[in-house]
Amino acid sequence: MRNREMIAAVAIVAEMACPLKAKENVSHFTIRELTRSETALRLGIDNTPPEWAVENMERLIKTVLDPARDALGAPVIVNSGYRCESLNRAVGGVARSYHLAGRAADLTTGSADGNRRLFAILKSLPHVELIWEQGGSWIHVAY
Repeated sequence: MRNREMIAAVAIVAEMACPLKAKENVSHFTIRELTRSETALRLGIDNTPPEWAVENMERLIKTVLDPARDALGAPVIVNSGYRCESLNRAVGGVARSYHLAGRAADLTTGSADGNRRLFAILKSLPHVELIWEQGGSWIHVAY
């Protein structure tokens, strides 16, 4: 067997051995990350999203969050993502918040300069809300 044929055979075996889920696109963000909440844990609130909210979060990740992270070239931290109604009330969220539908995330890079760069990037991406929160402590983006 020649080198090319051997490489092709190894690639085919690797493709067959790779579980289907592992073949999905890799993202910088997860649904778990977008539903994690210290407030929910502390108060015993179940912040498990319904399937339609998961689909909204997947669109948010694919259309806004991953492209922003790729353009920034540095980590982005999700402070808040999906919120069930109980959690939204507990954190003082507005009654018609995009967080309730899994369509919003509050983000930070951990630095004022990084947040300025991230905000500029997010301005060029699809969104229905983009808010510079608390003097730039975090950025709210909704899609």
